[in-house]
Amino acid sequence: MEKLIIATRASNLALWQAYHIKARIETSFPEITVELNEITSKGDKILDKPLALVGGKGHFTKELEDEMLEGNAHLAVHSLKDVPTYIPEGLELCAITTRQDQSDVFLSHTYASLDDLPEGAVVGTTSLRRRMQLLEQRPDLKVKDLRGNVNTRLRKLKEGQYDAIILAYIGLYRLDLLKDIPFVEKLSFMIPPMGQAALGIEIVSSNDKIRKIAMTLNDENSFICTKLERDFVSKIGAGCSAPVAVNAIITGDSITVRAMLGYPDGTHIMHKELTS
Repeated sequence: MEKLIIATRASNLALWQAYHIKARIETSFPEITVELNEITSKGDKILDKPLALVGGKGHFTKELEDEMLEGNAHLAVHSLKDVPTYIPEGLELCAITTRQDQSDVFLSHTYASLDDLPEGAVVGTTSLRRRMQLLEQRPDLKVKDLRGNVNTRLRKLKEGQYDAIILAYIGLYRLDLLKDIPFVEKLSFMIPPMGQAALGIEIVSSNDKIRKIAMTLNDENSFICTKLERDFVSKIGAGCSAPVAVNAIITGDSITVRAMLGYPDGTHIMHKELTS
C-alpha cells in the first residue's frame, strides 16, 4: 500500500486531529503517503438551531462514513464523543487513541470562576449534558444556546454575547487557544460525555491492511473505558446529544464508572458510581 486517505471534517480542531494521526501513521509506516479528504458534515452546516432539536444521529460522522463506504477514504478520524453508539454495517470503530484531559472548562473575559457569576448571568452551551449539570449547581443562571466551531464560540464570548461559556478543555489545548482567555476554570463537578478527549479511528471492516495500521494507534485502557461508556449510553437508549454523562477510569486493577442523567433544566437528576 502506497497511499492512505483519511476522511476528516474541515474544522480547525478536526484538521488538527487528522494531521496528528497522519503524522503518527507516516512515522510508523514511512513507506505510506497519507492524504486528507476534507468534508463538511451536516452538523457543521446546521448553525441556526441545537442539534438535539434536529433529530437523527451521526451529524458529524455520516458524511465521513459515506466516503469510506464509497471507496474515497480508507479510515476516518473522529472526536469519539461525536460518534453514535450504532456503527453502520460494513464499518468498524477499531482503535481509540490515548485519552487526554477530559475536563469541561468555564471561560470568561469578566468573571474569574463559576462562583463569581452574578444571579441571572448568561452562560453559553448547546450541550444538554452541560446544561443539566450547570443548572443543578447554579439554577439561577440563564443558559443560552451556543453554536459554531471553537473559534466562533470564543469570538461570541469576546463580543459580550455571553458572560461565560463552557467548552471541552482538550479542544482549546490542542488549538493553543487557552492563552487568549483571561479566566479559565476546570469544572471538577462536571462528568464528561462518553468518549470525551479521545479520537476514534473508524475503518471499513473488510480491509485487514488498514486495520493493522489503525491498531498501532490504539490505547488499550482508553479502548476499554470508552467501550464501557458507549455500552452504557447504548443500553439506556440515549444518543450523543442526550443529557447523559458517563466516565470510566482505570486505576490499578480497578475500573470506576460515574454516570448521571436527568432533565436539561437540572432537575430529576440521578447519580451513580460503581467500582469493580
